[in-house]
Amino acid sequence: MSNLFESAGLEAEAPRPLADRLRPTGLNDVVGQDHLVGEDGVLTRMMGAGRCASMILWGPPGTGKTTIARLLAGETGLHFEQMSAIFSGVADLKKAFEAARARRQEGRGTLLFIDEIHRFNKAQQDSFLPVMEDGTITLVGATTENPSFELNAALLSRAQVLTLNRLDNAAMEQLIARAAGQEGRALPVDDGAREALMAMADGDGRYLLNLAEEIFAAVGEGAAPLDAAGLAETVQRRVPVYDKSADGHYNLISALHKSVRGSDPDAALYYLARMLVAGEDPLFITRRLVRMANEDIGLADPQAVVQALAAKDVYDFLGSPEGELALAQATVYLATAPKSIGIYDAYKSAMRRARETGSVPPPKIILNAPTKMMKQQEYGAGYKYDPHQPDGFSGQNYFPDTMGRETFYDPPERGFEREVRKRLEYWSQLRDKRSEE
Repeated sequence: MSNLFESAGLEAEAPRPLADRLRPTGLNDVVGQDHLVGEDGVLTRMMGAGRCASMILWGPPGTGKTTIARLLAGETGLHFEQMSAIFSGVADLKKAFEAARARRQEGRGTLLFIDEIHRFNKAQQDSFLPVMEDGTITLVGATTENPSFELNAALLSRAQVLTLNRLDNAAMEQLIARAAGQEGRALPVDDGAREALMAMADGDGRYLLNLAEEIFAAVGEGAAPLDAAGLAETVQRRVPVYDKSADGHYNLISALHKSVRGSDPDAALYYLARMLVAGEDPLFITRRLVRMANEDIGLADPQAVVQALAAKDVYDFLGSPEGELALAQATVYLATAPKSIGIYDAYKSAMRRARETGSVPPPKIILNAPTKMMKQQEYGAGYKYDPHQPDGFSGQNYFPDTMGRETFYDPPERGFEREVRKRLEYWSQLRDKRSEE
């Protein structure tokens, strides 16, 4: 569309979205990223040194990645070339590299901006390496995904990763103020609607400005400002940014798990709600709840895993939305349960020793002797049946003869494991006593 207006000599008259009209003209105009473009920001220092290194800009949508790339090219005199990894392939990259080589021969460098760079496969990512190394291009990639998971190590070793923050309310207030200045009037919303508007934007500056543009168009000058209900009728509320195959998915489940582990039921309920609102599969959540019950609580409260499994059964039986209350109940139960990794640590220690000791056989006293030959070799000889022993405990050694006794499980003095510890100490005393007889 811009080419049509330009060819007709009407480029200045072309309709431009509010977000585009408010695009920053200098790095110091970028909001919410002071750690990069502030007085002591990384990019500020880089521009002060008169250089632009290859970099990966990692952050949520609408935080200024494309804008920063354009400004870097402008301030360093590099030709700005933009591509999207979604719509481009190897052939497109080759053309871009050839054009960059031609510019280089003419004495001008190229800043190649790749949006959604994580969408490129390994071979496509590898194609950047030689042209980055010989200075043909300065690569600036933008991604919403964790670069350490999505980009090749070779590419990351040649580019600096800079993280952009989700815009906070202060940064979004700056954008609203700029929008008001551009339109020549205040945004027609009351305080409640203003707060709701920023919640809808969810840290995305571009989306915030698009919503503001809709409001300016819908509410004429002199009309009463919108309240929260009026705002909801005027603009369509979007689902929070949450890709169930991407970082948001793993970040929120991690936040839920650590809130439960930290015995904070309020924070745990909040992250549970965040995932349910965003459409997370409840089965994924219940699987993690069961894991928490075993990993972080264990025998400190044996009912924890029962509650977690019951939540799954209730949800399967009732469905949504009634079944989601069972997930909330299990979450609060786990968060308020005593915590212990006694079983978790014991299991890891036993697994480590199992790998170290290999195939050493158990002692013969606990091996069955179904054949005459095995009986002749004294399989099972001397075995004592514990339920028939005094105190229901024989105190025999069940470890391989070459190992001797070892301790893996050391329950803490918390919850039900306090009782388990008493039993183990009692049996240890009996074992020592029997060994002396």
